[in-house]
Amino acid sequence: MTGASGGALLVVGDVVTDVVARHRGPLAVGTDTAASVRRLPGGAGANVACWAAHEGCGDVRLLGRVGTDASAWHERELAACGVRPLLVVDAAAPTGTVICLVDTADSAERTFLTDSGASLRIGPGDWSDALLDGVGRLHLSGYLLFSEPSRTLVSVALSAARARGVPVSLDPASTGFLTALGVDRFLGLVEGVDVLLPSRDEACLLTGLPDAADAAAKLSRHVPLVIVKQGAQGALVARSGAVSTRVAAVTASPRDSTGAGDAFTGAFLAALLAGAEPREAAAAGCRAGARAVEQVGGRPPRAARRGPADG
Repeated sequence: MTGASGGALLVVGDVVTDVVARHRGPLAVGTDTAASVRRLPGGAGANVACWAAHEGCGDVRLLGRVGTDASAWHERELAACGVRPLLVVDAAAPTGTVICLVDTADSAERTFLTDSGASLRIGPGDWSDALLDGVGRLHLSGYLLFSEPSRTLVSVALSAARARGVPVSLDPASTGFLTALGVDRFLGLVEGVDVLLPSRDEACLLTGLPDAADAAAKLSRHVPLVIVKQGAQGALVARSGAVSTRVAAVTASPRDSTGAGDAFTGAFLAALLAGAEPREAAAAGCRAGARAVEQVGGRPPRAARRGPADG
């Protein structure tokens, strides 16, 4: 199933508002720290969808849950990126908000303060098997695994996708949340997933191994195709208990690493849907990740979209 191509990409995941604060050096506790602050659309699931559309996937759909406070804005922002928004509006919870603290003096590394809001209230009642009509791939944001309603949604969506022969990918999302969830529980919840796209730290956490290549190999005994994202060290492709390919990173001048992993995932999935082999798709992911860290925020630039979507 990992080699399937064609059809739409359906992403199920989080849509949040990012407040990105770029500062230089350590925060001054108890007083002011000068920063450049911007409000931007974000969310791992939404970012992946936008990057997939940017990289040429002509039909990208996003199922997510937002509050009434920002639903219209998020719909407009997604549509402007070429994504078809399938947003459920939650009258009881606000749109999720993430404060991204970006230290411009430390390789643009970021720290997140997360209020998931409506995102974690998405559940099986928001799912319909008809969402898979015309879909060639289903991608699930790992943030769905961190609340009970959305965990149930993952199970329902996985079952529906497998019944239709639609391959499923998942990005583990967060070492902090993974630690709270538990490794064994996570591996049980992702049973049936075809492609796993962890970061280096997530792969090592999930296996208890300090070396990313060893971790990728071990994970590929649980999931048919594992792509470990390593930032400036590129990416690893693993199958059947062994690393088959090491993909070099693309040189970049980092400004903000927010969404770089999402950019990789979106470009990787767009390439797979276009018929690329995993090695080629991982190379496309590395290129997109390099572009992502050179701008502020987790979404692609809107000036131009690549590939078939241009026409």
